[in-house]
Amino acid sequence: MKIHSRQLDETDLQAMRELLLKEGPNEWNYITDESIDHQFQLIKQGKALAVIAEETSIVGFAVLIIKEASPSKLSKYSVLLDIAYINDVVVASSQSGKGLGSQLLKESIKLAGNEKCTNVYIERHEENLASAGMMRKAGFELVETFHDPNKRTTGSRNTSVLCICT
Repeated sequence: MKIHSRQLDETDLQAMRELLLKEGPNEWNYITDESIDHQFQLIKQGKALAVIAEETSIVGFAVLIIKEASPSKLSKYSVLLDIAYINDVVVASSQSGKGLGSQLLKESIKLAGNEKCTNVYIERHEENLASAGMMRKAGFELVETFHDPNKRTTGSRNTSVLCICT
């Protein structure tokens, strides 16, 4: 299994979209066509990087949005020029439980450092225990939890923001 970032073509982006739409939707995740289109456009523009796990095909990925392309709401915590934001992380169910998600996060953190980002942010539904474990393994720490009913439709309806902050 190779975990890395490389130049992507339209076939790669389509495979990533299909993987995200197949494996991503659940009661905890907020995935829209608009958010997928936006992050893929950022990749094409060089404002985001995809960290991919692949053997003969892409079986997992994380999208790392760099600096001022990060969501403006994060300016509450840090200057956007100093941060990166991990948007979507998805792993094929055939690879579940192998630590691939944490490996994708760790490689994303490394790439953020290469881009001179001092803080790396990520979000999850407060009650998403699988994501919580993956993020904890990668070294993320809780920054804030807040009520987010427009984005979260189940459970507590809270979003937790986490960071690896230096």
